[in-house]
Amino acid sequence: MVTVGAESLWLWIGTLGMTIGTLYFVGRGRGVTDKKMQEFYIITIFITTIAAAMYLLMATGFGLTQVQVGNRTLDIYWARYADWVFTTPLLLLDLALLAGANRNTIATLVGLDVFMIATGLIAALEPNATYRIMWWGISTGALLALLYILVGTLSKQVETRDAEVQSLFSTLRNLTMVLWLLYPVVWILGTEGTIGILPLYWETAAFMVLDLSAKVGFGFLLLRSRAVLEKASTPTAAATA
Repeated sequence: MVTVGAESLWLWIGTLGMTIGTLYFVGRGRGVTDKKMQEFYIITIFITTIAAAMYLLMATGFGLTQVQVGNRTLDIYWARYADWVFTTPLLLLDLALLAGANRNTIATLVGLDVFMIATGLIAALEPNATYRIMWWGISTGALLALLYILVGTLSKQVETRDAEVQSLFSTLRNLTMVLWLLYPVVWILGTEGTIGILPLYWETAAFMVLDLSAKVGFGFLLLRSRAVLEKASTPTAAATA
């Protein structure tokens, strides 16, 4: 097990933040009996629960490994990718359910997302600096394709929804786009991208802030109004196509 350094402070804050978010979402979901509405609560609770567990792994040093790149030894938090490969598809599923997306759209989003995280992990574990950047580029390309679907296909499908649902979707979509675009920037500027403008301490802090915003912040905005979720739970023609 690799020893965690000073950046453990941010990992423990992340663990605490995700745990508090989970408990809050559980409390918000109490008394919800509609099965379609329950889907939003169940998915969102799993997002922060998984993230809390992975942050605990990283904080205790179990979710950390080292990769030799040239004459440099990089600390790589593999548990971060284990977090993302489960939680990001769930975040997209929340957005898709809110929009009333059809199965093909959901499958495309999830497939692109898993490919994005998998290629990002390859980039993180690749010992050749040039190939690391190549795989980062492939992963970032998948992200851009995914965001294109969010702006295009998914935004079109939500047009059949109530105005309040459309407004909530737009807010969450824009939040997701802005935050997710920052991830590859932090990666390439940090130690994993070998540029090293951001040292590991601040790289870890940046990822933690992004994770809390993209998961707890997203969940808070999604679950704050049961009235809007009730409207979103009404089946649409697109969702059954």
